[in-house]
Amino acid sequence: MSEVRIIPVTGLPEVGEGDDVAALIAEAVQFEDGDVLVVAHKIVSKSEGRVVPLADVEPSPRAREIAGDDDPRHVETILREAVRIVRVRGSFVIAETRHGFICASAGVDASNAPEADTLVLLPTDPDVSARRIRDGLSRLTGRTVAVVVTDSFGRPWRQGTTDVAIGIAGMAPLLDLRGTRDAAGYELRSTQIAVADELAGAAELVMGKTQGVPAAVIRGFESRGEGTARELILPPERDLFR
Repeated sequence: MSEVRIIPVTGLPEVGEGDDVAALIAEAVQFEDGDVLVVAHKIVSKSEGRVVPLADVEPSPRAREIAGDDDPRHVETILREAVRIVRVRGSFVIAETRHGFICASAGVDASNAPEADTLVLLPTDPDVSARRIRDGLSRLTGRTVAVVVTDSFGRPWRQGTTDVAIGIAGMAPLLDLRGTRDAAGYELRSTQIAVADELAGAAELVMGKTQGVPAAVIRGFESRGEGTARELILPPERDLFR
């Protein structure tokens, strides 16, 4: 097994709408062929203008009802980003997004926003965002890299959050081991490893939430195939908890 390195990408400026994320990262990193660039969605969303000033939000009666003593404009933004409300406890909302993700607050977040009283939304299509960054890096560096766009998700029955892949380009999100045999000769019948999520979680170890490091390079992992982050979403017919 080869060694895997996780290299934080430091020195990036604050990203604003219209900024070229690929160009900013290309200036900060000496890429090698086969690298995997892991990017927190926040800088992608900011570059794509997916930022909402709370002053522009008029809360609905439903948002006011859910918010209680919290800011109903924040809740209203969550409701607008959701296609289905899964659970509500107090002002805490678990929702399904238009991407198919089921997560807290429909991915709407006030942390690491560009300024006070603004919210950052998920990219409109994170897979497209990942492809755009990958294409830009290829053009600017001449290197072939994979790109993973991430967000922090909670998990049912587990404490804490971990980063997961919400957008992918240049690699398959799942390592399918079905039909292979383990060391004892047992044939694996259902094993698929979410390697894109594992890369996202590994990169978060050097990125953090408060360190101002929005990206990392993973070197030594053999990324293969092609695919999208949507392949990581469990189909409704196989979801025992939906």
